[in-house]
Amino acid sequence: MESIQNIKQRFEIIGNDLKLNRAIEKAMQVAPTDISVLITGESGVGKEAMPKIIHALSHRKHGKYIAVNCGAIPEGTIDSELFGHEKGSFTGALNTREGYFEVADGGTIFLDEVGELPLTTQVRLLRVLENGEFIKVGSSKIQKTNVRIVAATNVKMKEAIAKGRFREDLYYRLSTIEIGLPPLRDRHADIHLLFRKFAADFATKYKMPAIKLTDEAVLYLERNRWNGNIRQLRNIAEQLSVLETNRLITGETMKQYLPVDYHQLPTVKNSVNDSEFGPTNDILFKLILDMKNEMNDLKKLTIDLLQKGSIAPTEQHQALLQKVFGNQELPIDETAHYDPKPFKPSEPITTFDDDDDYYIAEAIEEKETLNLEAKEIELIQKSLEKHKGKRKMVADELGISERTLYRKIKQYDL
Repeated sequence: MESIQNIKQRFEIIGNDLKLNRAIEKAMQVAPTDISVLITGESGVGKEAMPKIIHALSHRKHGKYIAVNCGAIPEGTIDSELFGHEKGSFTGALNTREGYFEVADGGTIFLDEVGELPLTTQVRLLRVLENGEFIKVGSSKIQKTNVRIVAATNVKMKEAIAKGRFREDLYYRLSTIEIGLPPLRDRHADIHLLFRKFAADFATKYKMPAIKLTDEAVLYLERNRWNGNIRQLRNIAEQLSVLETNRLITGETMKQYLPVDYHQLPTVKNSVNDSEFGPTNDILFKLILDMKNEMNDLKKLTIDLLQKGSIAPTEQHQALLQKVFGNQELPIDETAHYDPKPFKPSEPITTFDDDDDYYIAEAIEEKETLNLEAKEIELIQKSLEKHKGKRKMVADELGISERTLYRKIKQYDL
């Protein structure tokens, strides 16, 4: 059996990624059999190379190899393309036509984008997989074929099955062996190798010096998400080769060709697959962290104002309140007289533990003696009589806020 390195050279496969090597190894192992193979991966990852390897290493290598793009054939004619038709079976059928399954008898058929097949065609394909039989469009005669079927798709088959767009029994017949190809963004070490290969190819094609990259340009290249995978990388290499007169490509030049939306921001790694989330999630995560920090600051400010005697807010406090409440009226009355002495409410106050963000109720008890309480009542009564019930003047004389005075009056039923 040929080595993986020889296979790469033979089919011009660039890269040393472990997942890529594993996919090639599986293709080499399954090639001598007639087992159906399903190749999965995003669009543009190079799925078309796998069926060529399988066919070349199989006993069918001298038979025909036909690649069919199922997504490019109209739904009304795909049955005719795959299975053939009889003369007069539909408008325009002027002659009897052989389908791909009849032409490729003894060889291999590669069904690219098999997830795009109509349900009626899926039924016909299932019959071929089960017993090698098919019927031409407009005919009642059963015909036999001996073909190896290799299929590929970028569709998430489990979701397509759940939505009723793909037959579950056909999926299991196609995926006896499943080979998955990794996206380009998971092959960081291979990106520059591929780019250099494409640059050399285009230099030869257009008869000009090959472009080269600075370290900054290479870094920018490797950090890109490459949603279009190898196909997108090849297009970028071709654009740079044709349009840039300076054959040394810098990071600034590279940024002009790569969409900003695809550029990766720093991400927070977790158990969720990174491909399901883009840069938008990173921004949301940062916003959530900022909001959490602001809420913690607001908790501390609230405790400060309640527990330490309603002291006047500092500039930092005012800035925080303005940030949280915007143009709304601030929750603190700046015109009120603030009591420099600690505010001791008669009701329990809910405070916050910074360590775990749980609410902890702490009862702040007044530890006044009976004699002090009686003395306090006497002073308030005398001041009220002196100022004829004017609470602001009473509060000023006693050195407390009107709020504290009002609470005391209510507490002692004065």
